[in-house]
Amino acid sequence: MRFASATTIALIVCLALGGCSEKVPDAKTGTLSATRKKYRIAVIPKGTSHEFWKSVHAGAENAAKEMGNVEILWKGSLLENDRDGQVSVVQDFVTRKVDGICLAPLDSQALVPYVKEAKQEGIPTVIFDSGLDDETDIVSYVATDNFKGGALAGERLADVLGKKGGVILLRYNPGSDSTAQREEGFLEILKKYPDITVLSSNEYSGTTPETSLDKSQQLFIKFREQVNGVFAVCEPNSTGMLKALEQEGLAGKVKFIGFDPNPHLIQSMREGKLHGIVLQDPVKMGHDAVMTLVRHLEKQPVEKRISTGEHIATPENMDEPGMHKLLNPQQFGE
Repeated sequence: MRFASATTIALIVCLALGGCSEKVPDAKTGTLSATRKKYRIAVIPKGTSHEFWKSVHAGAENAAKEMGNVEILWKGSLLENDRDGQVSVVQDFVTRKVDGICLAPLDSQALVPYVKEAKQEGIPTVIFDSGLDDETDIVSYVATDNFKGGALAGERLADVLGKKGGVILLRYNPGSDSTAQREEGFLEILKKYPDITVLSSNEYSGTTPETSLDKSQQLFIKFREQVNGVFAVCEPNSTGMLKALEQEGLAGKVKFIGFDPNPHLIQSMREGKLHGIVLQDPVKMGHDAVMTLVRHLEKQPVEKRISTGEHIATPENMDEPGMHKLLNPQQFGE
């Protein structure tokens, strides 16, 4: 009778226990550790059409490549006003028994019960970009400090206005916590400047450049002779506001601060039509959301709130290396 080698015996035992471990990077330290668990992580953005989400997607995939044992399941609605569509996506991933969910909720209230449902099914959720009113059932919240981002916009607009003039705030969409925080941070800063008058702060643009263009034009019809500065709180309504300023012959004359870049907004800032763009780090946000969830799945401690930073680009600093990178973040597929 021949005796099996030690290697053969080890292999038999390994297979009997359900498969051999492989060496993969530890989520916290980056060092190699033994684990055979393959994680399927659902990443659900608010929408899929805007530049910002393509960069979040890139960051999530970067994290998966870094870990080596993570598969990203990316799915979201086309537009950022499809609450029912996002709820359906969450429920579908719960049914599919993914290992975890990274979610950018469209509505700070409407998604709360579905995050709770996921937790009850043993599926943890990391929230990113935009918060929930009730954080009881989440692992962590990974995002820009949006209130601070709005405050940066307020300070920049006050500066370029010489701390006086009439100002319009173009809000985004009801229920969006991230943009609501930006709006409130902006308004809070302007309280410091008694010679700045807020002409309008209660109008919502909707979720597309087209609806933002329409709303901006309505505001200029009403306040054209009084407005000296405007703030638009995200990429689609910044794009719509810019087009309205151009069509009304006000581009460059009315001081304009946007939020989140795209190529047209960046070029327009170079041409003097924008006076600042508040920047997030969407690549880092996608990366850190996934890494935070994997750490949790591997029983490592995670912070309840993780900030990914906020900055403001101006015509004066836009070509500095760090700012240039944030203005032109990596996108999925690049």
